[in-house]
Amino acid sequence: MKFIKSNSEASFVIKAAAAVFITYLSMYAFRKPFTSAQYADYILWGIDYKIILIIAQLVGYTLSKYFGIKIISELSASKRTITLIFLMAFSWLALLFFGIVPAPYNLPFMFLNGLPLGMIWGVVFSYIEGRRHTELLGVAMASSFIISSGIVKGVGSYLLINLQVSEMWMPFFTGLLFLPILFLGIYLLHSLGNPDEGDVLARTERKPMDAAERKAFFKRFAPGIIFSIIIYVCLTIFRDLRDNFAVEFWKSFGIENIPSLLVLSELPIALFVILIIGSMIFIKNNKQAFFFNFYILLFGGVLLLLSTILFSNDLLSPTVWMILVGFSMYLPYIAFHALFFERWIAYFKIKSNIGYLMYIVDAAGYLGSTLVLLFKNFSNVDYSWVAFFIVTAFVTSILIILLTIANYFYFKNQDKLILT
Repeated sequence: MKFIKSNSEASFVIKAAAAVFITYLSMYAFRKPFTSAQYADYILWGIDYKIILIIAQLVGYTLSKYFGIKIISELSASKRTITLIFLMAFSWLALLFFGIVPAPYNLPFMFLNGLPLGMIWGVVFSYIEGRRHTELLGVAMASSFIISSGIVKGVGSYLLINLQVSEMWMPFFTGLLFLPILFLGIYLLHSLGNPDEGDVLARTERKPMDAAERKAFFKRFAPGIIFSIIIYVCLTIFRDLRDNFAVEFWKSFGIENIPSLLVLSELPIALFVILIIGSMIFIKNNKQAFFFNFYILLFGGVLLLLSTILFSNDLLSPTVWMILVGFSMYLPYIAFHALFFERWIAYFKIKSNIGYLMYIVDAAGYLGSTLVLLFKNFSNVDYSWVAFFIVTAFVTSILIILLTIANYFYFKNQDKLILT
């Protein structure tokens, strides 16, 4: 059965997929390149400066998620583009001052850099939600943040090693290199129209939500939202640890050629995640697609657990393990972004938007990631990053398995209420 029925429809899908992919990839060029530097010459309060910078940006990014619960859920279509431009310009300006102001006085600008970036996902996704091809477009967008972190960190490493750009100026110049791509992506997004009647019929009308509507939605699905929040917190913590300290992980095993490895290790993950999540477009029935999410989550948790057991017993190489745990984490993580909330709204036919649900879980997720990072650096527990990563993998996998089962039975009960 063909899911793209005309040339004009095919053109729209290609255009929209390119728009979300390159726009969100460009966002990472403003967020992640600094993590490819070591900042080994700087210490603040007796702590490695890189750790302080990561925490500062993460705090700003986390606050952005809380702002997004209101701002993104209430964002109208007419204000999307100007909001997107303003947020990206604010972030890049912060990187400019990060380069100008000497360390450690440039620390607040890394916080300011993260402050607007947490809302970029919601703005970009608002262009494509509620469409018959949302899964396909969502996975195109999501695939960008699987591979983009490696790409922009690779570019950052190249600027540091080959062009001798200083560690403080490297983030700004990485963003500069991606500006033309960002402008193209924003132009393409702006040219997309609103969902048509067929989209609304298939996926339910999407609209801004005021405070009363948000409160009513939460009350209607409170247990399911809470279970989803905890699962997503686990995924976000694990993702951030793997992403922010990949360089340290590879170096601990004496692996060379890190810039290339940062890119190549993510490509097979992106490919398989795209194939699996993108294929969900063939499931037209919103109920079937919604409940399939729980099988994806359960599979990811089991794979993460088994691969970590094998690695801990020296039965997997570091490279294979990093790819497997990346896949086991990104598959459910992308399902949340491209599939779970989209079909949740479509199945229960509530006029709302994904931004509200996504920013509730994202706000909690990044708060959890910040707290774990602070615990690792300021507690008396003496773990190497590799050992801490392994422990986190075990805890994450077990919680995902248990909470997914609980959430599945909750929504099965909700399904029975609909039928009666």
